[in-house]
Amino acid sequence: MKRIGLAWQILIGLILGIIVGAIFFENPKVATYLQPIGDIFLRLIKMIVIPIVISSIIVGVAGVGDIKKLGKLGGKTIIYFEIITTFAIIIGLLLANIFHPGTGVDMKTLQKTDISSYVETEKSVQHHSMIDTFVNIVPSNLFDSLAKGDMLPIIFFSVIFGLGVAAVGERGKPVLKFFQGTADAMFYVTNLVMKFAPFGVFALIGVTVSKFGLSSLVPLSKLVILVYAAMIFFIVIVLGFVAKLAGVNIFHFLRVLKDELILAYSTSSSETVLPKIMEKMEKFGCPKAITSFVIPTGYSFNLDGSTLYQAIAALFIAQMYGIHLSIPTQITLVLVLMVTSKGIAGVPGVSFVVLLATLGSVGIPAEGLAFIAGIDRILDMMRTVVNVVGNSLAAVVMSKWEKQYDAAKGEQYLQEIKQAS
Repeated sequence: MKRIGLAWQILIGLILGIIVGAIFFENPKVATYLQPIGDIFLRLIKMIVIPIVISSIIVGVAGVGDIKKLGKLGGKTIIYFEIITTFAIIIGLLLANIFHPGTGVDMKTLQKTDISSYVETEKSVQHHSMIDTFVNIVPSNLFDSLAKGDMLPIIFFSVIFGLGVAAVGERGKPVLKFFQGTADAMFYVTNLVMKFAPFGVFALIGVTVSKFGLSSLVPLSKLVILVYAAMIFFIVIVLGFVAKLAGVNIFHFLRVLKDELILAYSTSSSETVLPKIMEKMEKFGCPKAITSFVIPTGYSFNLDGSTLYQAIAALFIAQMYGIHLSIPTQITLVLVLMVTSKGIAGVPGVSFVVLLATLGSVGIPAEGLAFIAGIDRILDMMRTVVNVVGNSLAAVVMSKWEKQYDAAKGEQYLQEIKQAS
């Protein structure tokens, strides 16, 4: 009998979790028994992400060994990220203006959710600016950044260290072998951890459904449908066009990422798939130096799904309160989101934190977020998928831009996936 693939195992875990959560709706014992399983899975993923990022970047950068090449790659990457996320914001605003998801919503029928934890987090980052983002890239204490999981300072140190290893030549080879061995070992550990993924997904989605129930979606169904439709449109049309320019079929690309997309959707966490998409993009024809730099950096600068959602959510709240936003005000909203959405990806509930920091600047009541906080997990699942696709595709685009993409290797890997499925 053919073994059930990981994607199917995760999908089964997802469906069973929804069923259990729906049956035991508002039963606190569900969270008591299942939450620890979900937390263990997420902790296992967080445990392996930083060692993989550090070792992969050091090995990749040392292989290049040219600071000018890396500088050019970094500049091109940031430009690409800014263009794509700006498109995401504009598309979100256009769709919200066309379909008016917040118009006619009766706030009396909506349940408010406590967002005090997001408010406290927003206060700690409310003075965040683009300049702060670039200043904070340089770590004052590497071990503090490692403890907090601040990805940008970790990436910065790894790049500098990789250049140092390349600069010392033969003396750096033992160090390079150590980090290559570390990367190989951690990818092996990743495959072990992924065997626990179906149980983690089952637990996480079971707790979510048991707490909020499927009935909570009904009053806000127009928002949920629009967000999901906008995300699908962005992947198929916008990222599909970008993929075509890079010589890749978006549907073939999604097939390569099938397992990771189901897992990302189920857990609402991009971190859960970071190691695997780095591994897969290398097999798909992207060089290690580009993959190990572009994908982790994208987790702070290229949150396509999050920015698309933030634009729709901002207008939804404005429409719900009957607030008309003029074109100049919406342009201001675009500019503010472009700044506030960068560099704070490590903050829990980042999309809510960004919205709290943004809404007040254009006269939208921030307390309106309490009405949609209850269904945020459902929306977060889909925006995580868009973030993963966007960051994975960025590695291909940058490889093409640098003329280092191995199309033959990518086609061979795609054929292997087709044969295996």
